[in-house]
Amino acid sequence: MVKPSRPASQSASPPCPCGSGKSYPACCGRFHSGTPAPDAEALMRSRYSAYALGLEAYLLATWHASTRPASVLDAANPPRWIRLKVISHHATDERATVHFIATCRIQGRAEHMEEVSRFVCESGRWFYVDGEVSSG
Repeated sequence: MVKPSRPASQSASPPCPCGSGKSYPACCGRFHSGTPAPDAEALMRSRYSAYALGLEAYLLATWHASTRPASVLDAANPPRWIRLKVISHHATDERATVHFIATCRIQGRAEHMEEVSRFVCESGRWFYVDGEVSSG
């Protein structure tokens, strides 16, 4: 007996947390597995997905050494990341900014974080440096 094919809407691959509309393996999953992000926006999206999935090692590895903290995730009170909206991405060969708004739930309350993140490209890899944040 031949099993019916699975409709596209029931794909085995989950959607990417970054909201790109692509599957996780075809989007941020490949960066989390070691493929360098091609630009700062892709890196920022992959970092958002890493926050959503609790991938602290990836967050630290993609944070520039000059500003990298010892740890990033709050295990005692983790937010549940809901949505990402990229507002703009501006880049030169070695520097970039990405303006975005991320929405999460912390202890049941919706929070919005708006940031203009700064990135630098070194030896073909993009790194998060820092950002100007406003929360609401």
